[in-house]
Amino acid sequence: MNVIHYHVDLQFFAGEKTEPATPHKREEGRKKGEVFKSADLSTAISLLALFIYFRVAGGAIGKHLMAVMSGTYQHHLSIVLNTENVQKLFTELTFESLKVLLPLLIVALLVGTGGQLFQVGFLFHPELIRFRPERISILKGLKRIYSLRAVVELLKSILKIILIGLSAFTVIWLNIQWIIRSAQMPLTDGLKTMTKIVLDMGMAASLTLIVLSLFDYLYQRYDYEKNMRMSKQDIKDEFKNMEGDPQIKSRIRERQKQMAARRMMQKLPEADVVITNPTHFAVALEYKAETMDAPRVIAKGADRVAFRIKEVARAHHIVIVERKPLARALYFQLDIGDSIPQDFFKAVAEILAYVYRLKRKG
Repeated sequence: MNVIHYHVDLQFFAGEKTEPATPHKREEGRKKGEVFKSADLSTAISLLALFIYFRVAGGAIGKHLMAVMSGTYQHHLSIVLNTENVQKLFTELTFESLKVLLPLLIVALLVGTGGQLFQVGFLFHPELIRFRPERISILKGLKRIYSLRAVVELLKSILKIILIGLSAFTVIWLNIQWIIRSAQMPLTDGLKTMTKIVLDMGMAASLTLIVLSLFDYLYQRYDYEKNMRMSKQDIKDEFKNMEGDPQIKSRIRERQKQMAARRMMQKLPEADVVITNPTHFAVALEYKAETMDAPRVIAKGADRVAFRIKEVARAHHIVIVERKPLARALYFQLDIGDSIPQDFFKAVAEILAYVYRLKRKG
């Protein structure tokens, strides 16, 4: 009975989602559009950029609008009403409006796009805009309305309204004297004063929204990580599925080759001699009489790897001996870690004797 309970407990813990998502699952989720971002952050940054634009270019915009209105009242009210004049007036007013609106639209587009790219990078997924019947399901709609996420979003909205209202009220309270004085100012000065106060309110509200959005961004990240968690069993299943993928297998083999090559180069300084076919092959041999019955291959390579082996050998003052048939035979018949077979004893012994003589002289 205890064994059964222990087995059930192990299954329970194996199925519990306690592990962070693997890179493969994150990549697959991103392909499906599953990313975390704060929509409020992009909106807040766009609003702040627009209010800053109004602060910088507001005077020029006001002058342009005044010129358009003045021209309309002075020249266009007395025109003859016919199709040609009305069309000409409409075209002129449209172009003048575009001169004002186009910079605003460009600023909003650039800042909004930049905010999205900053959060999720470039992501285009047509599946997200495709029609799905479950999106208009009443039952699923009610679940979304009465879910925990909906409650959190409601609380966030209430908090945003309160804090943004407080920031706007603070700006009004700090400028209450100017608001009262604006009623006694000339029309132009009064409008300038009220415009400045309104822009200050907008910037204060935008900055407040940015601060709230940063907290929302952290919450969205936490919620994303929580939903992406995997159980130990999920990770095992994913690994098994990935092992069957030919591309994954080729990557693993390539990674194994790279690791083996690094280990081989690290072992190479221990070699006694490198036997080469000058341009194509290089085989490094090690022989320790106390522990080895025969010399052993510790590195071998062809072409670029052979060139690299010779470079390392020269750097560590390892003797390089040119024996074309022997180097070719050792390269094709032996693997790294293999001992020299009896057929090559005589040739290799002569080379080692030559190497030892050179070392003694050195």
